[in-house]
Amino acid sequence: MNHNPDDLIMLFNDLFRESFRTILVRGSDEPEYLPASEPDGLAWVVFAHGFFASALHEIAHWCIAGEHRRTLHDYGYWYCPDGRSLEQQQAFEQVEVKPQAIEWLFSLAAGTRFHISVDNLAGSGAADEPAFRDNVCGQASRYLACGLPSRAQQFFDTLKSFYGTADRIQHCWHQDKRRVAPTAPEYDHSRILEPL
Repeated sequence: MNHNPDDLIMLFNDLFRESFRTILVRGSDEPEYLPASEPDGLAWVVFAHGFFASALHEIAHWCIAGEHRRTLHDYGYWYCPDGRSLEQQQAFEQVEVKPQAIEWLFSLAAGTRFHISVDNLAGSGAADEPAFRDNVCGQASRYLACGLPSRAQQFFDTLKSFYGTADRIQHCWHQDKRRVAPTAPEYDHSRILEPL
């Protein structure tokens, strides 16, 4: 299967250019989010180096950013680059659970391989990589059971349709979670009383 980031640009822009005045843009270096600079302008979700996985990850961040956050550069979030201390890494791992869970589901829908990222090669490494993997897996499982946030669900459904993966998602999910988070507990879908 061909995984061309230009396809993601087309799909994202078709979905969100008019409704949210936002476009996906191939960047050359670091990913970032640039809010619209004028009332009728467009916000930019910029992904790094033209990488397919970077595009999915940056789209995931955009999909969970609230209305106010989408008016701020990089959603107004703190970001400390690679080389983080243990405390900084713990904070990073806490805020990355939902975006990486959504990115994982986007990867499944696109039929591509997901790689969890603690993004701290020059620092102290992961604060607790097994727990991080389990948390991302648990969140992805809850999203599959209850549905993703609205914009993420739209993009997820679009990816499934475009890549023809809808019939294989559950099977691929069960295989992939054993690869990505082999120690993650099984998620009990019967305990869900209402959507999260």
